[in-house]
Amino acid sequence: MKQTSILTILFSVLTMLLFGQAETPPGTLNWGDEYNEPNGTAATKLIGIVPEGFYVLRQKVLQNPSAKPRAWVEFFTKDMKLKRSEEMELKYKGKQRDFEDVILLNKKLYLLTSFNNTAKKRNYLFKQELSEKTLMPSKNLEMICETEAKNKEVEGTFAFHISKDSSKLLVYNSLPNENKNPERFGFRVFNENFDLIWEKNIVLPYPDNKFTVEDYQVDNQGNVYLLGVLYQDEAKWRRRGNPTYNYVVLSYTNEGNDAKEYRIDLADKFITDLTFRVANGGTLICCGFYSERGTYSIKGAYYFRLDPKTGEMTNRNSQPFDFEFLTEFMSEKNKQKAKEAKERNDVRRGAELYNYSLDELILRSDGGAVLVAEQFYIEQETYRDNPFGYYPYGFYSPYSYRSNIQTDYYYHYNDIIVVNIRPTGEIEWASRIPKQQETKNDGGYYSSYAMSIVRDKLYFLFNDNARNYSPDRKENRFYNYNGSESIIVLAQLNTKGELKTFPLASNKDAGVITRPKMCKQIGKREMAIFGERGRGFRFANLTFE
Repeated sequence: MKQTSILTILFSVLTMLLFGQAETPPGTLNWGDEYNEPNGTAATKLIGIVPEGFYVLRQKVLQNPSAKPRAWVEFFTKDMKLKRSEEMELKYKGKQRDFEDVILLNKKLYLLTSFNNTAKKRNYLFKQELSEKTLMPSKNLEMICETEAKNKEVEGTFAFHISKDSSKLLVYNSLPNENKNPERFGFRVFNENFDLIWEKNIVLPYPDNKFTVEDYQVDNQGNVYLLGVLYQDEAKWRRRGNPTYNYVVLSYTNEGNDAKEYRIDLADKFITDLTFRVANGGTLICCGFYSERGTYSIKGAYYFRLDPKTGEMTNRNSQPFDFEFLTEFMSEKNKQKAKEAKERNDVRRGAELYNYSLDELILRSDGGAVLVAEQFYIEQETYRDNPFGYYPYGFYSPYSYRSNIQTDYYYHYNDIIVVNIRPTGEIEWASRIPKQQETKNDGGYYSSYAMSIVRDKLYFLFNDNARNYSPDRKENRFYNYNGSESIIVLAQLNTKGELKTFPLASNKDAGVITRPKMCKQIGKREMAIFGERGRGFRFANLTFE
């Protein structure tokens, strides 16, 4: 622990000397002890936070669908020490159950498992409370619901959502239906003690080949909201030209007895991404991005408030981003072309941002919202791999017909954009955090970012290439993070959208590589940072000023 702290201090000093960093980072990183994980496992999520520490879910990495699932629950103290790790027993009376999830509901841990009865074509969901001290599940295996399941791989599986105040749990599952018939779902809402409040099988008013569910949520009162996309044709394509789809919000209130549908569109504009949150008082705040060109780029932000009781939509506003924001990292040549297209009002060649995925919608206390999105896309490269080696200069090999077709996948996690929207729906400011991460055949395991909200500032943590912080770096020149020799970077945005970026620590000194997708805020001024390499893993505490 002492050695790690010394290395961190030395790295900070060297960073300031090398990069000319005038300001010290607004956070201190202290790594905990290193541990060895069970072979073939991976930490998959931070389950929940309690005053004494936090719970982590670990699962067996299954190499084939027939492999038996295994799961562990681990408890870490606030000083990042592993206090206990227990494997969950998934057998009951000699029969193997499927692992579903571990949740923290109203400060209590629950193991959720299921069992598929192929003879009766039913799937059963069970809960067991976990002991706070031992992490062992109760011997009382309680079935909380059952559902039709003609085909285990297609329907009958369960999904879960917990309300903001942790007082309600939605259990959601698809039900069997005939092809091209309306899709069917099962909703069950429980309170914090797992008492059933209401349940209902829902038949959507659209054919399943024209509708895709994107999100579902339960609010503090037990009302359920479903967000989906309704397509005009069976192909579920988003084409250029005019929009061929609508976003739809479905609400189920009054214990599921009142169902309403709200279709959302922007006339001749494409809504490329949309999400929602339930504000205090039950109003839905809906935000997203739109494009004038197609479905894979964005030109501006879209905002409205939806009252599920009256169906009234208020404060509807769509506003384009500033030209400078859209062209910030373009070359001078491309920026000039975009400027000329704007002057000609040429929508097809106008400046837009590409391949951004909407990750977060943060509600402001005044009714406004903050959107966070990241540029993400996958490229694939297919080639023939000759088992006898390469034959340059046109040399012909009689064995070349034996070559195998190989495919490489390149995962791109690039810039982060943050859009601050007033309660009126107008954009207050938009900021862009430059980041370039391209890795090969790893699913972007160590890419992307983690976010924390500390007082009036937003913080983003990610892995980066150290050369991006060198004073010799040319303007608009970014070096790619590819998984090796990386540093941890902390980006800070204030209430005006002003950006500061700080090199925080070296992954090499920590002996692990930070995995941002597993990092999470655990207190008002604290963030748990997770890193691993090989079978070794450890957590760090990032304490903000």
